[in-house]
Amino acid sequence: MFSELKFPVPWGHVAAKAWGPSDGHPVLCLHGWLDNANTFDKLIPLLPRGCYYVAMDFSGHGLSSHRPAGSPYYFLDYVSDVRRVAAALQWRRFTLMGHSMGGSVAGMFCFLYPEMVDKLILLENLGFLLDPEDTEAWLKSKRMVIDRLLSLEAKQQTPKARSPEAALQRLLEANSHLTAEGGAILLQRGATETPAGLVYNRDMRVRTQSRESFTVEQCVKLLQKIQDRVLIIIAQDGLLVPHKLHSRNQFVKALQEAFESTLKEHIQLVEVPGSHFVHLNEPEVVSGIISNFLTAQNARARL
Repeated sequence: MFSELKFPVPWGHVAAKAWGPSDGHPVLCLHGWLDNANTFDKLIPLLPRGCYYVAMDFSGHGLSSHRPAGSPYYFLDYVSDVRRVAAALQWRRFTLMGHSMGGSVAGMFCFLYPEMVDKLILLENLGFLLDPEDTEAWLKSKRMVIDRLLSLEAKQQTPKARSPEAALQRLLEANSHLTAEGGAILLQRGATETPAGLVYNRDMRVRTQSRESFTVEQCVKLLQKIQDRVLIIIAQDGLLVPHKLHSRNQFVKALQEAFESTLKEHIQLVEVPGSHFVHLNEPEVVSGIISNFLTAQNARARL
């Protein structure tokens, strides 16, 4: 069983759902881009019951309020969402678990507020967003953020209503790693029923997010700040397996090599069978690994 939470913010509220005893060890769970808190629905019931798990919807996702008109979605805005929720819960120190983009947000929060995080769990994420290969690519990405935002504002399109079947089909077409069951779970929180059909809850502006990126050297230095407290789980058929990466993602390969050499004693990097959504599609594949990490008393939390 879970309970619904709602935290006031200046532009509305941040929604969340919670499992476990409120006085248990706090674990804040962060979903991926365009997903929502339901991404953890099948995983959390398999994890240690003594913890208090709070899975939040980032602004513009799930049941959380959209940001004010005219505002883009900067990456640091998601990090500030985490800080706001932690303050509302009066958590001084807690564990962070993030999937995909949520892992990047968790990583950044950990670098900015290392004193607040005791352990970091990254699912299909290395704690960072990819660094553009050159200056022109970086400039192009920043220009695209502005152009897309202005284009969306000019169109002022009414969200499209779809039948439940069409809404699910559209979601699955956009996420080849999702099963029909997983897609249906995300859709429960990711869409609202209207007389015309289901309408996706997400703010279209989240597609225009402005990212924060790092060099490999910066990543290694930042990870050394939180050494002995990091678990990274990568799926064999996910988005980060080196031999399946597109050539433009050399960053990930280089960073993984750094994990296996410089940071080998500080970070647990585990590869499991499954896809990018393994935690939702087949949670039993990762639940034991995560449970051992959560319950380990020593600083390194050996598997």
